[in-house]
Amino acid sequence: MSSLTYAVHDSATMLRRNLKHAIRYPSVSLGSAALPVMMLLLFVYAFGDSIGGGIGGAGASRDVYLEYLTPGIVIMGVAAGSMSTSIAVCSDMTEGIINRFRTMNITRSSFMTGHVLGSVIQTMFGVTVVVGVALAVGFRPDANVLEWLAATGLLVAIAFALTWLSVALGLISKTVEAASNKPLIIQFLPFIGSAFVPADSMSPGLRWFAEYQPFTPMIETLRGLLTGTAIGNDAWIALAWCAALALVGYAWSRSLFNRGTTR
Repeated sequence: MSSLTYAVHDSATMLRRNLKHAIRYPSVSLGSAALPVMMLLLFVYAFGDSIGGGIGGAGASRDVYLEYLTPGIVIMGVAAGSMSTSIAVCSDMTEGIINRFRTMNITRSSFMTGHVLGSVIQTMFGVTVVVGVALAVGFRPDANVLEWLAATGLLVAIAFALTWLSVALGLISKTVEAASNKPLIIQFLPFIGSAFVPADSMSPGLRWFAEYQPFTPMIETLRGLLTGTAIGNDAWIALAWCAALALVGYAWSRSLFNRGTTR
């Protein structure tokens, strides 16, 4: 067997391990979807009429705001999945199982690859829950099959990029509690993007930050794919951000793990 074949086999084994953990503890996957679902229901039913009027003009209903809000909430669901990754990696590093893995004849990178792939699958499960709730409360996208496939591909790319960053955050955390706190900045960024209100409605300084941070082009691309709004250059910018974040997260994680000194 070639080294690539061994790497794929070992990564598949680690992926199976992580998926078994996810099945054994489904509350972790469902928990990552809980906050986005609560935010969706809160903003639609508590503020939907007033904010919807500001977005869709006088007389616009909460359905207008639901259509605007849902893509941003879905992206929040992807970001929320990063917390479970950081916690799982830190737990493995602090509970001693990683020392056992280091003594075994397995590909070193398979540990991280298994976590990343498993987390992406769990995150997409959580996103499916969020989309299901949005559809249940009245979200009606007009995307065709190709646009749905493109939207799914975009969400997978975002999840992949954020998961690699979360792996690095888990590796540098000394405790599980710290690992649960470090990804909060990732979860917070959509709030100061275009998830809840258009960036051009913000004050100048905040508007500048919202327009140039990574989540805004991701949200606008997903919004365009699902609801038919203009995408422009946002798709290319979003994919560029995904590639950059994935490369940074991968390089950082690999450096930390190969050094064997993460804290």
